[in-house]
Amino acid sequence: MLDNGEKLGAFIVPTGIGASIGGYAGDASAYAAKFSEISRLIVNPNVVNAGCFSGINKNMFYVEGYTIDEFFKGKVNLIPSVKNKIGVVFDKAIPEDVLNIHINTINAVKCVYGTDIRQWVITSQDVGVEFKIEANGISTGSVRNIKTILEASKKLLSCGCNAIALVCLFDEPGDDNPQYSQGIGTDPVGGVEAVISHYISKELKVPCAHSPAFADYNIYPDLVDGRAASEYITPTFLPCILLGLSNAPVISTQNGFSVSNLDYLVMPYDALGSIPVFEAVKRGIDVFAVKENLTALNVTADKISNSIITIRDYDACLDYIVKKC
Repeated sequence: MLDNGEKLGAFIVPTGIGASIGGYAGDASAYAAKFSEISRLIVNPNVVNAGCFSGINKNMFYVEGYTIDEFFKGKVNLIPSVKNKIGVVFDKAIPEDVLNIHINTINAVKCVYGTDIRQWVITSQDVGVEFKIEANGISTGSVRNIKTILEASKKLLSCGCNAIALVCLFDEPGDDNPQYSQGIGTDPVGGVEAVISHYISKELKVPCAHSPAFADYNIYPDLVDGRAASEYITPTFLPCILLGLSNAPVISTQNGFSVSNLDYLVMPYDALGSIPVFEAVKRGIDVFAVKENLTALNVTADKISNSIITIRDYDACLDYIVKKC
């Protein structure tokens, strides 16, 4: 519980694991929004990022995955923040026409939302992103020149920015999971996006998030599954991370709220093999495994701890928290 008496929860859907809810494009947003009505809520970007849309709201804390792990370990605190000073890093490999679309997007977000986007820079080298889906259905990848992102991010921090948006060029993912548009399988780019954002979070200890850029920015004309639709109606996914980063909490080792303030953690049913779950169990924080959200993993409560509460669906979980937590 926070100092003002409000409950504090965490609603996490890990990236790139084929979650049936939250494995696509902001499709966990409506579920998380219900929890944010009864408590302040920590969410990872994957929960609310939705291309040109965002499921973030004023009761949510937008926190990247590495920082969430550090928070649960008790190594960092989070300080609520409003109107962060955002800097944007662009991959040198992004073609000029694609870059122009993203710069127009920045200016549109600044104009419509008043978001404080201070500056953008281009990396000195091509970043070199590669991604794939493993045989087990997990999205992975590698980054050839990841330090060029770090170098550019440091430039932005030296100019007064305190949150970093990352935009790297990705190849078209159609061959990696052609059924993604129909709501089947795993987002092929999610795993390597986490690699990129985890690295910057670890090195710089600032809020950050990643948005992919694609050379083909034509709008997809065919009907797609609603869970993936927000990615198929826009040439850029940058708006959602800018909106999330604007009010992302500042990372601190001294001030702010800590894991000791956390009342509950909500996870997909079979994705429990993570630092937040292990630390929450160790600290006596209520952990809920939601059966309606299945993933490509197979780490269920019986493999972790009998203290984890397995529950039918998100509505039942919400009701339980309201009545018993």
